[in-house]
Amino acid sequence: MTRERRIDVGRQATDETVDRGSRVEGTLVVVEKSGHAVSFHDVAGGTLLERIELGEYPHEMVVDGARRLAYIGHYGVRMSGDVGTGGSSVFVVDLAARRLVRTIDLSPFNRLHGIAIDDQDRLYVLSEEKAVLLRVDDPAHAEAPSAAVPTGGIKTHMVVTNHDGSLAYVTGLLSHTVSRVDPHDAAQPPVIASPGRLPESCALSRDEQWLYVGARRDKQLVTLDARTLKEHQRQDVPGDPLRVYVVPGQDRLLTTDIENRTVTRYDAELREERSVTFDGTPAGISFHPTEPTAFVTLLDIDTVAILDLETFETTGTISTGSEPDVTALI
Repeated sequence: MTRERRIDVGRQATDETVDRGSRVEGTLVVVEKSGHAVSFHDVAGGTLLERIELGEYPHEMVVDGARRLAYIGHYGVRMSGDVGTGGSSVFVVDLAARRLVRTIDLSPFNRLHGIAIDDQDRLYVLSEEKAVLLRVDDPAHAEAPSAAVPTGGIKTHMVVTNHDGSLAYVTGLLSHTVSRVDPHDAAQPPVIASPGRLPESCALSRDEQWLYVGARRDKQLVTLDARTLKEHQRQDVPGDPLRVYVVPGQDRLLTTDIENRTVTRYDAELREERSVTFDGTPAGISFHPTEPTAFVTLLDIDTVAILDLETFETTGTISTGSEPDVTALI
């Protein structure tokens, strides 16, 4: 496997890269896992605009299609290996007003981690403890879930849906499974596959034909048929593929590797193309809606790196609160 040049990125960018990064505009919303908050940062200058206190250890976040509301799951423990009941609410944040407007109580479903939203702004929230996927049809106003379906996994951690929300895919950390479920029909049994050990993250190809899964403990990327969950391809990777993303508008993948502290790009056949190394541990990635730019959270050095997806170089950094985990540009 031929690897293109590896670029080392320190916590502070050079004057030149800060200047280049300043041309990326907008407000970056950052979930601070151990800061127990969500914060708003001006991307061009890196300035902190607002910070909203949430409950202990918020984790995953999605934003509606109008970029008006953000929904943040209350996981309630720091790491998946930590014991504890965790949280059972979804925080609803008004992005224009920059304030927490309310919460959606999903009790008794707890340790809410994976969260997704479809093209109709229906919300899907995964209870890790109960192994149940909850659907909220009108999350802007709802006070309770609209429906719940069993996932067939154990310690279900992450979820992704197709665009119209007719199918959802759930990873089970302890069952070492991926489940395909119908979030609108609990009578339909989940289709379950075992892609490898500790499958934490998954992503759909842009045509929704393939599901890409990172088997962390096996150090492999796996491609499954999104309809049948039959294995199509498997590829060894250098380290620990914590998160797997499909680059918007492309047939390429990005992974965050917490073992080697890299973000790596792969083509649709899982061939490695480029890799960039950071001083901090890369956790989550979000994408600019129109520009070839990604925002990479560096969990242990409280920084977001701005990554140019064409040059695969960092063009700026933003200092954040404690343990930035998930971001979204508005």
